[in-house]
Amino acid sequence: MAVVTRRSVEDVERGVRAVATRWSRERADRQQRRELRSADFAEIAGSGFLELVVPVEAGGLWVSAAVSTRPICEALRELARADSSVALVMSMHPTVVYLCWLSTLPAPADEAGRWDAQRREVSQSIREGAWFGTITSEPGSGGDVAKTKATAESIGDGRYRVSGIKHFGSGSGLTSFMLTSALPTGSTAPELFYMDVRGAGWDGSAGMTLVAPWDGHGMIATQSHAFRFESFPAALVGWNGYLEKRLPQAGPFLACAFSAVTLGIVETAMEAARQALGPKHTALRAFEQVEWSKALVESWLAAQAYEGMLRAIERQEGRGTLEGKTAIAGLAESLTGRLCRILGGGTFSRGSPFGHWAEDVRALGFLRPPWGLAYDRLFESSWAT
Repeated sequence: MAVVTRRSVEDVERGVRAVATRWSRERADRQQRRELRSADFAEIAGSGFLELVVPVEAGGLWVSAAVSTRPICEALRELARADSSVALVMSMHPTVVYLCWLSTLPAPADEAGRWDAQRREVSQSIREGAWFGTITSEPGSGGDVAKTKATAESIGDGRYRVSGIKHFGSGSGLTSFMLTSALPTGSTAPELFYMDVRGAGWDGSAGMTLVAPWDGHGMIATQSHAFRFESFPAALVGWNGYLEKRLPQAGPFLACAFSAVTLGIVETAMEAARQALGPKHTALRAFEQVEWSKALVESWLAAQAYEGMLRAIERQEGRGTLEGKTAIAGLAESLTGRLCRILGGGTFSRGSPFGHWAEDVRALGFLRPPWGLAYDRLFESSWAT
């Protein structure tokens, strides 16, 4: 669905909120889904959400990380309150575009022309309705894109052919372009590449073979499939050495976007639990009262951490966002577990929303990035001056 009408950020926020409100009334049905629906993506594109990461000078609404991070995250937070899986997939779009093309890094003189053309091309494709996703993870990498075993063979002018097995391709079948990492032939450092997957078959005929459909306990409708790529056409993002310089810069924004999804789920779970427990709160056992009180504290802490992350970016500081994201992931898993214990065994039926929410936040904690990698980075960053 093409995005052609110039809107304000406030227009987009109202549009996303209206869609999320409508989707919330369908929550029981949405939590039973095992696949994504293109109509949802068309509806959000129609709200103007895609334009939030198109630079103002290219006809969009992106100003800078300091100005634009909050409205993007608030939109994701609203969507997560209505549909966890769809919100996670939609969060990939701004994170991929930000990581790849909203950088202020100066391009080498011999790459400046191609870089400018690439960014114009990406902005135009987004304004025409293109969704961006990611499929960077692969078996044995531990979630670290720098440990890729995939290869990229140059065919000239920034074009490559990528080969390797990748998984967690959230939004497979709905995204127009997918970001991945691979090691260029003859290089010792991995780079980022983006692939045009529109209309590409999954039978291997075009170099893209479905290896395993997504069957996760949480985020069940994200279509985070695994694929084998064999000489699949791709374009280098930026220039050689771009990933190494850009990834640390992009970390704070990525952390805020994923945390917004987690927080939206937590807030909705707390609201639903309050409605369920309210009429009988005076009859709660001592253990249940303590668990509820602890859940209240954890919910408050998660909201404060999120706000602190956004303010750090608005002050143009990166410190604190990794800590905030890690804290929110842990708090969310603890909090949703407490709610399930208070409400009882019925929460683990497929008809109850609470079991779904508990698995969704657990999946986010494991996958964005894996806990081991998250704490490796947290430990290393704690000693940085």
